[in-house]
Amino acid sequence: MLAGLVLARAASPAAAQFDVYDNPSVLSLPATFRATLRVPVTMPEGPADTLAGLAPRLAACWRPPADLEAAAITARFALRRDGSLQGTPRITFTRVPPRWRDALVAETLASLARCTPARLTAGLGGAVAGRPIALRFVYPGPNQGDRP
Repeated sequence: MLAGLVLARAASPAAAQFDVYDNPSVLSLPATFRATLRVPVTMPEGPADTLAGLAPRLAACWRPPADLEAAAITARFALRRDGSLQGTPRITFTRVPPRWRDALVAETLASLARCTPARLTAGLGGAVAGRPIALRFVYPGPNQGDRP
């Protein structure tokens, strides 16, 4: 039966030129999903069905620590198919004065715990399950309003 499958595959010109098993990354998501969000954001309605819709759902629980000025922090983590955290998130970058670093890290990790499990469609859950996500939270400060 396997010989018949190989012959049938070789007979098709498209199959002969391209085989997913030879290069699986061609049809897959990026190795790491990266997103940058200006926080705080509001929680979108309904489950996420796209990668663009996933990031705001994961950042909606983030709140600035008391007296925090402008800051940025990046967390790297993975989700399970059901939207729950897989393992412990890692902080890979911070841009904040040293006196606020511990509070910013603690709030970021707590916010990811509060926002998970994220509401995902079955298709998106299957697509992101186990894949690394790097989410960058950018806080402009309490008096910056809508300024970039």
